[in-house]
Amino acid sequence: MNEIGRRDAPPGDYEDLRVRLAREHERLSPRLRQIAEFALAHPDEVALETVAALAARIGVPPSALVRFAQAFGYPGFSALQRVFRDRLVARLPAYAQRIRRARRRPGEAQPALAAFLDAAHHAFARMPTAELQERLTAAARLLAARPALAVVGMRRSFPVAAYLAYAFARLGRDARLLAGLGGTLALEHPALGPDRPLLAVSFSPYAPETLETVGAARQAGAPVVAVTDGPLSPLVREAEVALVVVDPEVEGVRGLAASMTVASALVLEVGRLLVAEG
Repeated sequence: MNEIGRRDAPPGDYEDLRVRLAREHERLSPRLRQIAEFALAHPDEVALETVAALAARIGVPPSALVRFAQAFGYPGFSALQRVFRDRLVARLPAYAQRIRRARRRPGEAQPALAAFLDAAHHAFARMPTAELQERLTAAARLLAARPALAVVGMRRSFPVAAYLAYAFARLGRDARLLAGLGGTLALEHPALGPDRPLLAVSFSPYAPETLETVGAARQAGAPVVAVTDGPLSPLVREAEVALVVVDPEVEGVRGLAASMTVASALVLEVGRLLVAEG
């Protein structure tokens, strides 16, 4: 019996595996949970890297990757890795070759601007456009049906939240940015309710203030729309609609290009609905 206590057949494709990882996340040991979170955030690296390189990147021993694969019914890590490789081949046939060609020898650092432009290009290429558009439409319908909303986003998420509050105000919505200046965020929670949904933005590591605000929204009966960075995000479990977007990272510095693009698309979707409704 595997580590999550099941004898289920291993997932046959990436989508099935993604669903299983999200479903079993809380039942995994801390180390296997760490691997699951990395795998969903960096599926292309899992597809292309060696076990040793992945283990070093995640910060776990190589044996942990084997246990992780076996926990989901695979005989070894190479069998699980084939699922990630099949996903890559199906979506971007030339992507692996481009990555290999683009790799540089140690010490040949790419200029910062070029590195971020390349990273953003690959992030947009990997974006599941059809699925994300479906969720964008659902989120826009929820927000357009109400004249007011609240927006929260702390730390790295704050620029996205501030833009969303500004843009929705420009659409004529009663948009309130819950900024929590001076530690007063809890005093702003009473604004939340069924007629003022919460648009919450948070990326790993998820700001406790944002999670508390989402909890307050649920208690107040306010619908929640989330912009977050993975199916294992705590916001996904709490939101009526979750827009999952992974921003490009260069040498540990993560940008906001993809998140701001999704935020802009959400504003446009709501604006179109409001115009159509007259």
